[in-house]
Amino acid sequence: MRRGPIIKCIFATCFLNYIIMNRQKKSKSTSLTAFRFKRFARKSYSVFNSLHKVVSIGVLSGCALMNAHSASLNPVERTCIEVSTDSMLLRELDEVVVTASKTDLPLSQAAKQVTIITQKDIEAAPVRSTEDLLNYVAGVDVLQRGPHGVQADISLRGGSFDQTAILLNGINLTNPQTGHYSFDIPLNLSDIERIEIIQGPASLAYGAGAFAGGINIITKKDTLSNAYVKTEGGMYGLFGTEARGALKTPSSVHQLSAGYDRSDGYIANSDYQLLNVLWQSHFDIKNNSLDLQWGYNDKDYGANTFYTAAYPNQFDDTETIFASIKGETNGQLKVVPVLYWNRHYDCFQLFRDGTPGIPDWYTGHNYHRSDVFGANLTMQYASAWGITSFGGEFRNESILSNVLGKLMDKPIGKYTKSDSRTNISYFAEHSFVTNKFTLSLGGLLNHNTAIVDKFTFYPAVNASFRPSNSVSIYASWNKATRMPTFTELYYTTKTHTGNTDLEAERSQAWETGIKYRNRIVNAEASAFYMRGDSLIDWVKPDPDALWESRNHSQINKKGIETNLSLNLREWFGNHQPFKKFRLGYTYLHQNLVEDELISNYTLNHLRHKFTATLYHEIVKNLSVSWNFRRQDRVGSYVRYEDQKPAEKVPYKPFSVLDIKVDYAMKHFRFFANANNIFDTSYIDLGNVPQPGFWFTAGVSYTTH
Repeated sequence: MRRGPIIKCIFATCFLNYIIMNRQKKSKSTSLTAFRFKRFARKSYSVFNSLHKVVSIGVLSGCALMNAHSASLNPVERTCIEVSTDSMLLRELDEVVVTASKTDLPLSQAAKQVTIITQKDIEAAPVRSTEDLLNYVAGVDVLQRGPHGVQADISLRGGSFDQTAILLNGINLTNPQTGHYSFDIPLNLSDIERIEIIQGPASLAYGAGAFAGGINIITKKDTLSNAYVKTEGGMYGLFGTEARGALKTPSSVHQLSAGYDRSDGYIANSDYQLLNVLWQSHFDIKNNSLDLQWGYNDKDYGANTFYTAAYPNQFDDTETIFASIKGETNGQLKVVPVLYWNRHYDCFQLFRDGTPGIPDWYTGHNYHRSDVFGANLTMQYASAWGITSFGGEFRNESILSNVLGKLMDKPIGKYTKSDSRTNISYFAEHSFVTNKFTLSLGGLLNHNTAIVDKFTFYPAVNASFRPSNSVSIYASWNKATRMPTFTELYYTTKTHTGNTDLEAERSQAWETGIKYRNRIVNAEASAFYMRGDSLIDWVKPDPDALWESRNHSQINKKGIETNLSLNLREWFGNHQPFKKFRLGYTYLHQNLVEDELISNYTLNHLRHKFTATLYHEIVKNLSVSWNFRRQDRVGSYVRYEDQKPAEKVPYKPFSVLDIKVDYAMKHFRFFANANNIFDTSYIDLGNVPQPGFWFTAGVSYTTH
């Protein structure tokens, strides 16, 4: 290898930066910031990797490098403005740019608590689904009905599952029929690069439906051709397999993945079959990019007491088809247009086909088809005054059903009812950024055709102060709204009564917190207060009454959330076995301004949740992860005996310990999961018992 050119390049870069830094010292102007990259993990920056130090890049040299490699850089990293270097400040830039606002900002500058689950976290976790993975996040409430992602309600900070926005690569896949199906996503664990979780109202970042927060799942963007396959089996007839591959061409990358899971179930009528297929293509077009996605998800599962213990032999058959196209231009003005479509089929059987003794009043299954079509346009303009984001979103939601909606004049096949609504929103946000301070001011102007013929404004103010490179103090105030789902509006059965007069939910929240970060410690703590008006829940005054969809007058929430992560290898060195240790804790208190009611969702929330994770090595290449959680839930449920309501009982606190053992070779990985090793009996949601001890094992192979 010729070292001469490399040494010359390093010397020239360092000399240029020496000049720039000295000129900065002589200048009092601080109107713009130059970025300083902490890490150069990509192969194209191997020369900087070899230095093992922080490298400062001036504007002129930085622009040249960015233009040369723009296809592999983050949006913020690509921003380059031609101004005098005399007015430049140096600032360290994190590699991870989060989606906590409409402006692309590094994690260290986000004025919100953003939890990130990395690819390494996913590989080390003893889980088989995204829903299982979220159990290890202290601020997330996972109400499991079935195992391994069959169906789970995901809630943030005491909100309901309908108040959480679910996104895939920034595309809103929240189901308008019911939040029960929002995680029917065509996705395998091996597809995920990271997961970003925003706690608290996030309408400006994720749209009007992000009432209590949002979860954005970001998939891998392969840069080389590769292949991956995994298979595993375990107790209760469990079998699962995944396969994915990537093909690299000079100007594009194409990825295809597929996964299949099945189990006989851990109790009667808890069997399931799951199928996922995801195709992604990325094109580089003259320093611009184009991303295509298409996915298919199919689930068949026994729904033992999922919605009511009065009928334990329920069954659900769902299908999801999803497609999107996203463009992105580069330069001082970045333009990001998006088109997406999502269709969801649902066949719900109160009495599973083949069930003996079906009563005469049951006339047939429930059939639903929901469609979502959306178009987004986001623009970001970088200037000496900061970064300005603006744009709009069009989102149409519709449903065809034999149960939900308004009666149609002419049926369409088995569908006799329908409804449709359109949400139109405009947003703007400006972020003032200096080396010590970030202030973001913005708002969402929103209109839904199902409410009133007017726009409503939802402001957002987020600020962070960084007194040092390790410490960040932030505060935020946000407002949000959410439309009722079609189920909340129309679902009327022998056990439930919908309410077509429901109002939209409204909330506002205040949050403040502090973050500390260095090579060993990553710690954060936050306190929050949220006031919700007209919150929607299924409630009833006594056990014998029907569940009724109703607007509560007001619910006030307050709490704290803390997280601590320690890099033990950086602290104690590589000679000892321990790698990483994490702790998380969330406390939540709700004050209901309403007469006492039996609540099915909203009033049942986690008062305390504690999580702990430890990664360590046994011998070289043989690793173990210990994952512990303890939950204490507020609320109660109506216990059933002989399929009849008996008494109201409170939820009991419980603790669960999961373990994963992993042995890594060059291309192969052998693993074994032991979930709930102490065989703890617990209930996330009334009358649905969760699995006890469950053992699985498998092997994976990758070409790189």
